[in-house]
Amino acid sequence: MKNFMIKRRMKSNFFSGNSLYQTYRWVLSYVEKYYGVFWILVSCGILITLIQVSIPKGVQYFIDIIVPSANIIKFRWLIIFLISSMFLMFGLMAWQNMLQRSLQEKAARDLQYDIFKHMRKLGFSYFQQRPVGESLSFMNTEVSLLQDFYRFLLPHTIQNIIVSIISIVIMCMISVPLTLIIIPCLFLYYLVGPRIEKKASILAKKNTEQRISYNQKAYESISALAELRAHDAEVWDWNRFKERLRCFLDGRVDMLWLAYWRGTVRRLSYYIGGVAVILYGIYLVKEQAMSVGEMSAYLLYYFQVMQTLTLVITVITEQRVLMHQAQKIHSFIKIKPQISELSDPTSLREILGNIEFNQVTYSYENGPEVLSNFNLKIQSGEKVAIVGPSGHGKSTLLLLLLRFYDPQQGNIYLDGIPIKNLSLKKLRESIGYVSQETYLFGDTIRNNILFGNPEATEEDVIAAAKAAYAHEFICAQPQGYDTLLGERGINLSGGQKQRISIARMFIKKPSIILLDEATSALDTNSEQEVQKAIERLLIGKTTITIAHRLSTITNYNLIVVLEHGQICEMGNHKELMKQQGAYYHLSLGK
Repeated sequence: MKNFMIKRRMKSNFFSGNSLYQTYRWVLSYVEKYYGVFWILVSCGILITLIQVSIPKGVQYFIDIIVPSANIIKFRWLIIFLISSMFLMFGLMAWQNMLQRSLQEKAARDLQYDIFKHMRKLGFSYFQQRPVGESLSFMNTEVSLLQDFYRFLLPHTIQNIIVSIISIVIMCMISVPLTLIIIPCLFLYYLVGPRIEKKASILAKKNTEQRISYNQKAYESISALAELRAHDAEVWDWNRFKERLRCFLDGRVDMLWLAYWRGTVRRLSYYIGGVAVILYGIYLVKEQAMSVGEMSAYLLYYFQVMQTLTLVITVITEQRVLMHQAQKIHSFIKIKPQISELSDPTSLREILGNIEFNQVTYSYENGPEVLSNFNLKIQSGEKVAIVGPSGHGKSTLLLLLLRFYDPQQGNIYLDGIPIKNLSLKKLRESIGYVSQETYLFGDTIRNNILFGNPEATEEDVIAAAKAAYAHEFICAQPQGYDTLLGERGINLSGGQKQRISIARMFIKKPSIILLDEATSALDTNSEQEVQKAIERLLIGKTTITIAHRLSTITNYNLIVVLEHGQICEMGNHKELMKQQGAYYHLSLGK
């Protein structure tokens, strides 16, 4: 399969740009894995082709040999041959169809796997800059369109090319002059065809963008449904959706009109050629330069050739359209992840939890510096709180430690080793992260806790829930731990969600705990319940807490006040209150 001759032949004929050719090769690479199925498909196509090209010859034999001699025996054998050939051909077609479906599903599945795995490798900055609906469109709409390529376009192109070549050779063997007559008819299409194909490519690229835009708008509207209803903005959003859908459908109509004119020009050349063949063929029969049987066979070959060539040209055009759509996926797959791992990362048997930020500077893309020459050392087992005004880099510190981003300058060390030298798996295994908004999957409560450690036992799950003060409310649910949660845990309160999140941390048993305003969105009662669970969770762990309510951090070893990405104060609660500086004013709500 690595020596696909198709790839070389199509490079100059089918694609105008090198990037489009590279995309075609990339799409074909998903077939190479199943070369056995592919070559069986090609073999079936060749056998079907041989049967198809033998039928006109059978008609010629019937007219020129059997009819004049009235030979019943030969007629019976011809009927047996034709019936057997038909049964064999339809059997091969059925098998071919099943294999095509198998190839289509397997290739599309592998492509979706690669898209999904690549989505997970990309940094957070990519998804902050690009709409989520675009990535979902790659997974669904674009891949489903490529399935037609794997099932129909690629195998049928090869089969139709073989049929055309064999039929043209036989046509030349029957009559070269008659074959030469149809060449000008083919040129009729090629006078207009290239312009139509060029415009089709432009429209295809534009329509792909329109489809992605409309899919993104649909995803956005569903995600923001509560907000839209709360602001009575559903009509406004509906009008925006209609506009994007209208643009997409208008583009589709333009493509359909172009396909109609393209087909009309092809059929015109097809019929003109047919008339020319019939008229000149009758003349040759009258001149006894050709028998009636040869004339009949030639006509059948002509219509067969024109049909298959038309299909080949149509398929090539459709492939070009699909390749423009596949280019979006290919370009996405080629995006290099911003966070990379060493090929041979440093191994640590045990993470103690000593953390150091050394001269760390970071700014989001096209934005000002969020952290500037930030320095901080945290000893194993210490509890450190980061406080300060919003937008001054507190949450960014946690994201850098998790390696969701890498700093532009400086290093972050874990137990004396730069975190860039550790494997992402080892680093993130050692860290537990509880954010303000806990994400719960549309699954059972049990599986949402097991998310922290999929290999944990039932006893571990219950112990973790009890430690997080979640066992009681879980047992009160209709099916207990087997209760299915709605999307994002919509049927649980904020405090209940946070306690499940904390249960995940208990079952994960990390060395380091990161809390990003974990109780800021809760009411007083929920906060007290969650705070009890957090205090139990933090025993013996290195902890970094982003605090909004300062009452939750008064017993911390160290409190760091962050302003404009730099430390302006540092100490414990009593020390900072005595200084009557930034922390003092924050505690007074100023």
